[in-house]
Amino acid sequence: MGEESTMWNFEGDKHLNKASACTIRSFLTTVKENLNQNDDRPVIPLGHGDPSGFPSFRTAQVAEDAVVDAVRSAKFNSYSSSLGIINARRAIAEYLSHDHPYDISPEDVFVTVGARQAIDVLITVLARPGANILLPRPGYPLYEARAVFSHLEIRHFDLLPEKAWEVDLNGLETLADDRTVAMVLVNPGNPCGNVYTHEHLQKIAETAKKLGFLIISDEAYGYLAFGSTPFVPMARFGSIVPVFTIGSLSKRWMVPGWRIGWVLTSDPNGILQKHKITECIKSYIDISADPSTIIQGALPQILKKTPESFHSKTLNLLREAADMCHARLKKIPCITYPSRPQGSMFFMVRSSIETQEFLRA
Repeated sequence: MGEESTMWNFEGDKHLNKASACTIRSFLTTVKENLNQNDDRPVIPLGHGDPSGFPSFRTAQVAEDAVVDAVRSAKFNSYSSSLGIINARRAIAEYLSHDHPYDISPEDVFVTVGARQAIDVLITVLARPGANILLPRPGYPLYEARAVFSHLEIRHFDLLPEKAWEVDLNGLETLADDRTVAMVLVNPGNPCGNVYTHEHLQKIAETAKKLGFLIISDEAYGYLAFGSTPFVPMARFGSIVPVFTIGSLSKRWMVPGWRIGWVLTSDPNGILQKHKITECIKSYIDISADPSTIIQGALPQILKKTPESFHSKTLNLLREAADMCHARLKKIPCITYPSRPQGSMFFMVRSSIETQEFLRA
């Protein structure tokens, strides 16, 4: 029988293509494919938060030395435990405890392959037939991609540009129902560059408690706040509503390629355990890829010994870059923006011309 007459029993999953189309990488690929290939001017990558390629954003010497020490120790050449090496979990717990009202236990921390895997874990665990999740608009597209792939209904709540991108709490209440499992909050904001106040975060926590869903707080840009509003971790409000915090080394230490992140559970009332969410996280992590043991081995030294001067330098560079963008954009008549960035590495602008025309300009 010829091959052309064989009836094959496999086919690609169309949901993967649909999910992939939601990602930043997909958008950037589309932009690159439409560039004029005959134009030899350098292209500035404005859509990807990876500062590591620029000399001014090199990581701390302490971090580099810690990785070298971990490699040469020969103590971290084995497989990791699925939840993460205990010393790494303890170091993350101590690092995060500095800005929280209660001590964080290593048992509250799950080490992941960067923040990306942390998103994968949480969305997968929360997905169930008929459930929905509330995502910010504008927001970080990977959440939408993961939700689409997990067949989790997406409902978008608006961020209010005229109020420094605060969450539209009235709209949130309109969207939620008894099948809403979580809302996603990105703070400092990607892509809006906002930083939420303590008062607004508390209102969000109280609203989530009233409506019966948990909060996923994406703090990949945690502590990268260079404006007048200080960064406040959402985990401070864990006594009001269960909070999952996503964090990583990637942005604050300028090492996205090291692929090390974490999920912190903030739930002193034991609600997540009662509803078997933490149990499901452990089960899913058991069948997932483990983060590098080398980087985990280096974590205690990185988190404890990086001098504050390194972080201060980073904030100054980000502030200068934001001021430069502000000054340059003021000279472009067709572009406006509602508020100056306060944190992260992005901010959102409004164009008075069509997007396609803007991309061709």
